[in-house]
Amino acid sequence: MFYHLFYPLTSEYSFLNVFKYITFRSAYSGVTALALSLTLGNLMIRMLRKFQIGETIRSDGPEHHASKSGTPTMGGLLILVTFLGSTLLWANLESRYIWVIIFSVIGFGTIGFRDDILKLRRGNGISAKEKLLLQVLVSLGVGIYLLYFDPTRAEYATRLSVPFFKEFQPDLGFLYLFFIAFIIVGTSNAVNLTDGLDGLAIGPIIIATLTYTGIVYICGHIKFAEYLNIQYIKGAGEIAVASSAVIGASLGFLWYNSYPAQIFMGDVGSLSLGGLIGTIAVIVKHELLLVLIGGIFVIEALSVIIQVGYFKYTGGKRFFKMAPLHHHFEQLGWSEPKVIVRFWIVAVVLAMISLSTLKLR
Repeated sequence: MFYHLFYPLTSEYSFLNVFKYITFRSAYSGVTALALSLTLGNLMIRMLRKFQIGETIRSDGPEHHASKSGTPTMGGLLILVTFLGSTLLWANLESRYIWVIIFSVIGFGTIGFRDDILKLRRGNGISAKEKLLLQVLVSLGVGIYLLYFDPTRAEYATRLSVPFFKEFQPDLGFLYLFFIAFIIVGTSNAVNLTDGLDGLAIGPIIIATLTYTGIVYICGHIKFAEYLNIQYIKGAGEIAVASSAVIGASLGFLWYNSYPAQIFMGDVGSLSLGGLIGTIAVIVKHELLLVLIGGIFVIEALSVIIQVGYFKYTGGKRFFKMAPLHHHFEQLGWSEPKVIVRFWIVAVVLAMISLSTLKLR
């Protein structure tokens, strides 16, 4: 909105030329989202308490988590509202990628909202099959647009970028559509599985989004992209305005979600934020790098897969003391804050390694 209001006035007021720059609008998009999140946070908590929208703790989870029961949940709505508000204020709304991201966030957020509401009403959410089907449909919507309705991507739309390799870019053809769906759905569910401790998920989300903010800016800048020998994505730089809004909104949420948490994000937050990260990854064609950037989410998801598979294979034995992995470390005697901070440290290290791959080709 601000871009469209003020940038046309630069011929009369030269100082308004700053609205042309993505870096300027990205910075203030993040600041705006943070300010809105901090301002609205207490109001959101009071409203959730008033309507008795509280977390129900799993009976098979760690015993000390019982004290968290009743903590306001669905706080992901705070992130979504402030993200959308800030993005609409600061982004160039003619950017197709901004609307692709908004579509993904609202789509996955709606799935998570429905799941949270059903959990509150009847104790369990939507079935796994229904959730997966809805997630796939939203992801396919993103993929179909990127592959078949974005003419600027025609030359490279179905080519897969492989970290560490300059020339090796296999063409997946129509299979790339299913690959996109796998990446977005997988990331969404992996973030959902990670959201089990106070601030555990939102920390790596901020780190991953910050990393992709740098990547989208580089991919959208033709000189930087050519220098690093990565695919130039016309218009991708504008995504930085939206991703910065996510960072600001998430930092504001972390203010209230840090240990001991006053609010949880719920599925409406974890599914939508995971979907957003996955969507950004496929837009800028750095999907495989997501394994490193979102390494914490990958490890958490794999721990659940290993636990379930091993349990079935051995007839009831456990590979981990408890899954997802963060609960395993709790069972080993690590305090909750220690698990959280150490997972954040791992997320930072993985992010730095992932950025190094942009040069190591």
